[in-house]
Amino acid sequence: MFSFRRRSAVDRLVQGYRQFRRTKFLWKRNLYKRLTKGQHPKVMIIACSDSRVSPTAVLNTGPGEVFIARNVANIVPPHDPDAAPRSLAAAIEFAVKVLRVEHIVVMGHGRCGGVAALVSHGRGLPETQYLQPWVDIAAPALDLLPDESSGMTAAEVARASEYAVVKLSLKNLQTYPWVRERMEGGKLSLHGWHFAIFDGALVRLNPDTDQFEAVPV
Repeated sequence: MFSFRRRSAVDRLVQGYRQFRRTKFLWKRNLYKRLTKGQHPKVMIIACSDSRVSPTAVLNTGPGEVFIARNVANIVPPHDPDAAPRSLAAAIEFAVKVLRVEHIVVMGHGRCGGVAALVSHGRGLPETQYLQPWVDIAAPALDLLPDESSGMTAAEVARASEYAVVKLSLKNLQTYPWVRERMEGGKLSLHGWHFAIFDGALVRLNPDTDQFEAVPV
């Protein structure tokens, strides 16, 4: 008798690799060869770890185009040279000092579980050792919510909170001396974006109005 093993999620990834290797990798073989000599992205993206929001998929980028760092709720902690080493701070430093990127985009998204955990103070989640202390770094973002938040719907509060975390991360980015130095020299720009999973809308923060505005399609 034959026995059939149900394909696991990891098997699906292996099959995806095989398809990539036989198609996209071959189509872009010359590009990958050039990239072995080094990477020269112009943009760093700081995004959420959420499995539903892949910056390369949403923004249709190819290999070598963007340098990406992801964490829960796309949070940028403030600069603190006396703190324990942090992965994101190292990624920012590498992007700015070594790769010399010209833009850093903080990309939030709709239905963000990390932001929801921040707003609810972990209510409804199992006890966590790392998650709640991490999202609590963004607690000052709650002070950025509109004064009328008490009269907003749950969905409106969630969206406003996601926007606020993006704004706080942009503010915290400017506490890193090498980021600020490059900005003051006109060699680095910061951008705040938000992608809505529900309808696929992308909005960008207008620094002049401090409002998020829709990107036309």
